[in-house]
Amino acid sequence: MDNPVVLALVIAGVAALLLVPLVISLVKKNQRREELERRDTPVLEGDGAAEAAEGTDAEAPGETPGESTSDATPDIVTVPAVEQPESIPSRMQRLRARLARSGGFGQALLAILSRGDLSAADWEELEDTLIMADVGLDATSEIMEGLRSRVKIESTSDPQRVREILREELLRHVGPDMDRSLNLTRSEADSGAVHPAAVLMVGVNGTGKTTTVGKLARLLRAQGTTVLLGAADTFRAAAADQLVTWGDRVGVDVVRSDREGADPASVAFDAVAQADAAGVDVVIVDTAGRLQNKAGLMDELGKIKRVMERTAPVNEVLLVLDATTGQNGMQQARVFAEVTGLTGIVLTKLDGTAKGGIVISVQRELGVPVKLVGLGEGPDDLAPFDPEGFVDSLLN
Repeated sequence: MDNPVVLALVIAGVAALLLVPLVISLVKKNQRREELERRDTPVLEGDGAAEAAEGTDAEAPGETPGESTSDATPDIVTVPAVEQPESIPSRMQRLRARLARSGGFGQALLAILSRGDLSAADWEELEDTLIMADVGLDATSEIMEGLRSRVKIESTSDPQRVREILREELLRHVGPDMDRSLNLTRSEADSGAVHPAAVLMVGVNGTGKTTTVGKLARLLRAQGTTVLLGAADTFRAAAADQLVTWGDRVGVDVVRSDREGADPASVAFDAVAQADAAGVDVVIVDTAGRLQNKAGLMDELGKIKRVMERTAPVNEVLLVLDATTGQNGMQQARVFAEVTGLTGIVLTKLDGTAKGGIVISVQRELGVPVKLVGLGEGPDDLAPFDPEGFVDSLLN
């Protein structure tokens, strides 16, 4: 150990052996203290490290606290299904059967004819039955004269033959040769542009006018025709709402105003213009039916028709008439006939009356044909008027 170098090495080795355990102990104590400090420190909201540590418990930006996106139920919008209209032949056959079941007018006539050799009292009762059925005095006189004359000439008292003669006389006055088709031909301008056919529906409130507009749209859709509706009865919010409901059922658009009491002519103009722009085949415009002021009604309907014709000619002006109103309905019909040029009549609720003779009297009075008839409240209870089918339904 006399060598100083060796002595220094020995001293260094002993010091190292003593210091290493001490250093290890100090490092472990420092790590322990730092761990305890982290546990005692609170986690602040919005701390990025804390959110990462929490994982799925952190809420995504824009979400309401406490709500889970996996539990959210999206709003379900129910779109009304477009109904499939009944075919024309099917609905006409069904309507004939319904009219036959409700034909009190025809049943009364057959009851008299079944008596065989008719007495003077029977002839008088037959005449009264026709008058009570709203056939009209002039038409009744002509029918009775023709029936009496032919029965006398043929010297027949056979109830079946008398019935056949009566059928022919009734049919002659119903007018089988009248043009009952709807003029729905699209017009072509000089420029070559094709415009939609326009239909104006008129009639007093309560006749089923708005419902008839919807049913007519459904009838045309069954034939493959594209249709747009205009709610120009702006004085009754319910009328526009009802038309929108029909539009949803049929699958057609409806032009309306959001403001009650808006200018009806403006709505009618917008409807025709929109139909023209969209290339729609037919536009049908519903109107108000207020008879309190004849001059006001004339001005209103005249204005509506004029503004519609700025875009396309009005092909049809159809009067909707309630068949159950009888002679009161005739008074209404005269007013509208004076106000606007009618092209046809739609008789509603024909199955609800024993007065089927109104078909004859209203045509005779107004000089325009019954083109459509409504029998019942169903969506397909509207069909083209068939004179022979009508008369046969009365007498079968």
